[in-house]
Amino acid sequence: MNGTVSVTCDFCGRQVEGEAPPLTWTTSLERGRVRRYCDECSRTHLRSMEAKLDSDWW
Repeated sequence: MNGTVSVTCDFCGRQVEGEAPPLTWTTSLERGRVRRYCDECSRTHLRSMEAKLDSDWW
């Protein structure tokens, strides 16, 4: 194992290195599971997130 830790966007699969997502990413709790979305996916799906729709509906 190389010891590199990365965070993955749960919608598009984009990855960034680090233990925590960047401050521009969105974190949500859906059905008891923590999900993270990159800044691009967050902007694209903002209205659905504000309506608290699960990502399955996007």
